[in-house]
Amino acid sequence: MNIHTFKTTITDFEQYLENSLTTINDIRLKEAMHYSLTNGGKRVRPMLLLATIQALGKDVSKGYPIALALEYIHTYSLIHDDLPAMDNDDYRRGKLTNHKQFDEATAILAGDAFNTKAFELICQSDVPDIQKVLLVSQLAICAGPNGMIGGQMGDIQAENQHVSLDTLKSIHARKTGDLIRYATFAGAVLSNACEKVQVLLEAFSRSFGLAFQIHNDLKDVECSFDIEGKIQGKDAILQKSTYTSLLGISGARESLFQEISRAEKAIDNLKKVYPTLDSELLLDFLNYVK
Repeated sequence: MNIHTFKTTITDFEQYLENSLTTINDIRLKEAMHYSLTNGGKRVRPMLLLATIQALGKDVSKGYPIALALEYIHTYSLIHDDLPAMDNDDYRRGKLTNHKQFDEATAILAGDAFNTKAFELICQSDVPDIQKVLLVSQLAICAGPNGMIGGQMGDIQAENQHVSLDTLKSIHARKTGDLIRYATFAGAVLSNACEKVQVLLEAFSRSFGLAFQIHNDLKDVECSFDIEGKIQGKDAILQKSTYTSLLGISGARESLFQEISRAEKAIDNLKKVYPTLDSELLLDFLNYVK
């Protein structure tokens, strides 16, 4: 199976996502949440979670609540990242950012609502309690001060600074990579995968996560507003530390190919441990960054 034949799952999940905010009582809050949740995201993180379950030959549908929780966390982070106190972006995916479409207070509360609602989703899901504990605790770690939030803090502190490549990798491994790593972790947990499988899936998702960030850095330099839906060169305007600012475009591309190669090797090794693995489905995610 590949991404194209996985489309039925993608369509089903989109419908599940579309119906997920019906219990929100406040109309304006619901509108703000719906606006950002349905604003044309690629759904890479939830799709990777579901694809991991599929690749391991298990029931994908039981992963829907966890995949949605992951997308909620990602969406909250984007809403807050766009705020004037952070990246001060007016557009995302070609549309006004949440605080521009509504207002700053509403945007902050919409982000907060996604953050808290994510953990409610996992706790109310129909999975064994021991899995709920693992999934909740790991999501808190990946999204928390030593994960995504810590990476965002490092990203802010690295503005106007010349940082080392190792420091940059550490920032991006947390800021972008940890939620991608959570996707394969959760998929493995929901599939009752053994430790060896979990370790190799983590190796794959770590490299894919870094490749994803490098790819984003390259797009910021090379792609126009018409293509990306946001201001070209915004990272340079904010004087952010990126792979392109540190290594140049050619150096960033070389690093991208290195991470793709590492991710492919991890899948090759995983196939040896788990012979029935649908490796094509996971490898297809690398096409996002090629």
